[in-house]
Amino acid sequence: MQNTLSPLIAYKRRPSLDSSKSYMGVLLTFLAESKDTGGGFTLIEGYLRPGTEPPPHVHEREDELFYVLEGEMDVYVGNEVFNIGTGESLFLPKLKPHTFIVRSPQLRNLALFVPGGLEGCFRARSSPAEKLELPTGAATYSTSNFEPVIRAFEKYGVRFLSPDEVAEQMPLYFAALNEKPKKMHLDPQFS
Repeated sequence: MQNTLSPLIAYKRRPSLDSSKSYMGVLLTFLAESKDTGGGFTLIEGYLRPGTEPPPHVHEREDELFYVLEGEMDVYVGNEVFNIGTGESLFLPKLKPHTFIVRSPQLRNLALFVPGGLEGCFRARSSPAEKLELPTGAATYSTSNFEPVIRAFEKYGVRFLSPDEVAEQMPLYFAALNEKPKKMHLDPQFS
């Protein structure tokens, strides 16, 4: 077996305005992207507050791992719910419906996507970060025109669930929200 040198280069990165974007009321810092890892993985630091969470969705391509740096979140995966806090991680296999609810005033976490590539959608739908703080007054999933978001993520193999799918596949999520499925802003046709 012949060993060859990797064409990838070693690098060091930390949160900075150059590596960060504002996306749906969240500050995202791209720590490792597909271009850095030969497509192997993407690592993003997220800084969120309650109300900026994504609707329930399924990744067709990526496994995902959350590691909480600060704060607490409830992660809904199919019929299960996991409370994870500072210093804890959770693995989310592809093809499993999931979402989360931020349970602290703010949350900082790492999201690892394997393989990489999904960062392209986040970058395309974001704006430059003005400062390394939570964006204020930004549109979120629940306040934005959701149809373009659905189309953009579908190109990356991510599908948002309809309220009926969530009720069937993730009943604990609706119970946690204490809302009826039709009130959820998951799909414009159900709004």
